[in-house]
Amino acid sequence: MRHIVRTSIGGSAVRVQLSNTFGTRAITVSNVHVARRTTGSSVDPATDRTLTFGGQQSVTIPIGGLAVSDAASVPVAASSDLAVSFHLPSATGPATYHQTALQTSYIASGNVAGNASITPTGETGDTFILSGVDVDNASGTGTVVALGASIVDGVASSHNANRRWPNLLSNRLNASGRTVGVVNQGISGNQLLRDGAGQSAINRFERDVLNQTGVKWVVFADNPINDVGSNRPVPTAQQLITGAQNLIDRAHARGIQFICATLTPFQGANYWTQEGENSRAAYNAWVRGAGSGCDRVVDFDAATRDPANPTRFLPAYDPGDHLHPNDAGFQAMADAFDLAWFGATSGTPGVQLRSRANNQLVNAGPTLVANGNATTFDRVDLGNGNIALRSRANNMYVAAEAAGAQPLVANRTAVGPWETFQVIDNPNGTISLRAQANGNLVCADGGGAQPLIANRTAIGPWEQFDVVNV
Repeated sequence: MRHIVRTSIGGSAVRVQLSNTFGTRAITVSNVHVARRTTGSSVDPATDRTLTFGGQQSVTIPIGGLAVSDAASVPVAASSDLAVSFHLPSATGPATYHQTALQTSYIASGNVAGNASITPTGETGDTFILSGVDVDNASGTGTVVALGASIVDGVASSHNANRRWPNLLSNRLNASGRTVGVVNQGISGNQLLRDGAGQSAINRFERDVLNQTGVKWVVFADNPINDVGSNRPVPTAQQLITGAQNLIDRAHARGIQFICATLTPFQGANYWTQEGENSRAAYNAWVRGAGSGCDRVVDFDAATRDPANPTRFLPAYDPGDHLHPNDAGFQAMADAFDLAWFGATSGTPGVQLRSRANNQLVNAGPTLVANGNATTFDRVDLGNGNIALRSRANNMYVAAEAAGAQPLVANRTAVGPWETFQVIDNPNGTISLRAQANGNLVCADGGGAQPLIANRTAIGPWEQFDVVNV
């Protein structure tokens, strides 16, 4: 199996969680690897790490069990794709899995988990056995868990595009300078009160929320829509409120802040009824009212409804099923959060670069050139002396384009070899940057008159930069 996972925060080390929670026999997992995904099913071999479990390269997980790997040192960029690969040496029987992952993962024959390129024998949109990826970042301030059903899961968002609202919230948090992990615990069809499509929110709350690494906030979202849509008789608003209060009390007992989400409109969906609508409206009134116990309220209903028909989605957000938002709707939901709820920005200063070639500050417009119109960058530590530079002008990473053959440009959404630079500290207090793309030094070409390009093998004034903290 080679599963593709989207990170929220970046960091310097990774560990994974493998689950046999719902298995019917003990399972053995071996040769577990994590690496940066390049494209498709391929990975960057320079970033590949073998993961161990108590120092062993194989682990047997009993029925109902969870295995957490040892941490492996590997630079991880925020909002990037990791590949978690492992070998299953024997039949597992029915495996613990997450359906509707909206991300293609890969199956291959043989013990090839450590191969940079594999020849898939199949693809899957489900995630098997892998239940979590933890990224270690010393600047991290906590984790927010999104608990819900198919809307949290991202149904109707673009496949392989990471347009679920938890992904989009994570993007906003990263761009704001906060280092807050985001965990997606959506299960399509899941309910608050009843088991069915997975255990109910009440029954899985301990495992899926309270036991998550570093959890500090939980957003409880769309489960009750399935309660009122799928059941006859329709649960009353008071039954939903009692269930939600159960979760609030359990979160508060562990010092976790509980963010309540209003339920989005769903008239026109195949299981909508007026009775269900009445329960939704009463539940939303409770969420918005005083005395609910909610620490914060994110008003997904207000963010997505049609003002002219408030029991329906805004047409621009409706993909046609009248139940799930489209990509634009998910963005509106992510935009409904007040980021101040998740603490202040890290306070990490941005940096500007001044070229010693002409004493001018570097501008990313998006091509990098030392022309005095300064761009501020986030200096993203990738470990082992490597960094990435993210332009605050467009939130894009700087790349040594065409493996260094073309000028540097800030146009990438994730970090790979072309976006990775080794920092060289010079005796005069300046730095130089060596591009991992080709091993060459970044130069302010033409004495600064031409764009920056990674094409030099020795350090002179054109290859030296002052770092200005701002």
